[in-house]
Amino acid sequence: MRYIVLLLIIIPAAEIGLLLLSGKTIGIWTTITLIILTGLLGAYLAKQQGLDTIRKAQHLLQSGQMPGDVLLDGVCIIIGGTLLLTPGFITDATGFLLLAPPTRKFFKIILSKAFQNWMNKGRIKIIK
Repeated sequence: MRYIVLLLIIIPAAEIGLLLLSGKTIGIWTTITLIILTGLLGAYLAKQQGLDTIRKAQHLLQSGQMPGDVLLDGVCIIIGGTLLLTPGFITDATGFLLLAPPTRKFFKIILSKAFQNWMNKGRIKIIK
């Protein structure tokens, strides 16, 4: 939990600094345009990939398979889309990494290990 509090302080401060630097370097209107474009592109990508992920999960469930890997894709897509809607270049870069299938594999490994760790510690309970 303490790491989340640190991230909630450090990331916005870094974003503000980078936005101020960007506004000074490439101009205010260019910076604002980039922020709006990445938000729109992020929303579009998240919607497309989210719908594809839902279809894959439904197909796997209909064929009697567990959609564990697809659910991790969904979590990455939700987080990535949210980060892309958040103004800032750091969150945008992280959001695009979460939405891109080749780089999403790295984040899925981290999420899988985190969920496994939480289950082993009893923080998450599977109800059957």
